[in-house]
Amino acid sequence: MDDVPETEALSAAAAPAEEVDELDDGFGDQLLDHLISDEMGDRMAAIMRTFRRAQEAWYREAHPGEGLRERKRRLTRQLISDVATTLFAARGFDNVKVSEIAERVGVSEKTVYNYFPTKESLVLDYADEGVEQLARALRERRPDQSPTEAVVEAIKADARDFDVAPDAMLAFLPMFGQLIESTPALRAAWLELHDRLATVARDELAAQAGVDPRDPEPTVAGRALAGLAELSMQSHIRHIRAGLRGPALREAVEADLDRGARLLETGLWSFNLPRGTRARSQALEAARAAEEARVQVLRALRQARAAWEEVRREGRPTESVRQAQREVRESFREAHRNAREAQRNAREAQRQVHEALREVKRQARDHKR
Repeated sequence: MDDVPETEALSAAAAPAEEVDELDDGFGDQLLDHLISDEMGDRMAAIMRTFRRAQEAWYREAHPGEGLRERKRRLTRQLISDVATTLFAARGFDNVKVSEIAERVGVSEKTVYNYFPTKESLVLDYADEGVEQLARALRERRPDQSPTEAVVEAIKADARDFDVAPDAMLAFLPMFGQLIESTPALRAAWLELHDRLATVARDELAAQAGVDPRDPEPTVAGRALAGLAELSMQSHIRHIRAGLRGPALREAVEADLDRGARLLETGLWSFNLPRGTRARSQALEAARAAEEARVQVLRALRQARAAWEEVRREGRPTESVRQAQREVRESFREAHRNAREAQRNAREAQRQVHEALREVKRQARDHKR
């Protein structure tokens, strides 16, 4: 298709939606070359052409069973998204109509909406795949793999596209980030996407731990794991702006992800518990004991403040104040004992978790042998 005359390629662009699926794979390249050259210049067109071809080669290698019809539909969908993103980046999201995108691609506006339910989804075109990828990473994680490790591994694998991107092409990512930040509709869609990620992570963790997904622990854990995806995007943009490319960029982003993961692992270790183990029950008991100890400490502090206020009003300790002081001291001692017991329970539960995980790893090694 590279040798097809320009007039023939532009004529193909005017074909109806049903015919676009039947065009050969070079159609999208030529259409985008013309569009990007017009909107962003020849240099960016050449860069994006190289990137698209490398990405397509990788996809075909990763999906050898893809049929011809499926590939045509995928390429049509990708072409619509690429045209939309190019126009949005060059002119602004609010200054481009869906009808104009459809006209540029050579399809009907209805066909665009068949592939993309909203205008915002033209930019966030892999949102559904990203949500499913997170769910699958948690659902299919290895027995010896924590939720945090599973999510980080999936995010690192998803960043493979940057390995085949020309250095100059990476400059497009900060433009993409700026487009989202500066467009209220896109920003709202971006936040909605992260809500979906958090909900999926919450539900998967709750199902595996055998708890209500509305409980505080899976809710907070889901939010934290979804935040790793946001961290990856922001880390890429920050390091690209700092001039990093190639392996140096990948290493910097992965280092940021690993730092975030280490912080989360401290708080999410209880979700590493194998289902149905006594250790999980002990961990929950320890959490309840710790909460009871915290409540007792707060109650003791309130009593201490009340006693102090009475001393200030009376000018000297009365018998009721002395009694209150004795009760405060006893409350503090009781709270301290409960807190120490809760800590011992938590340490014991964590020790059993680590023993269980070591046993799982040992069995996995023996199975491989």
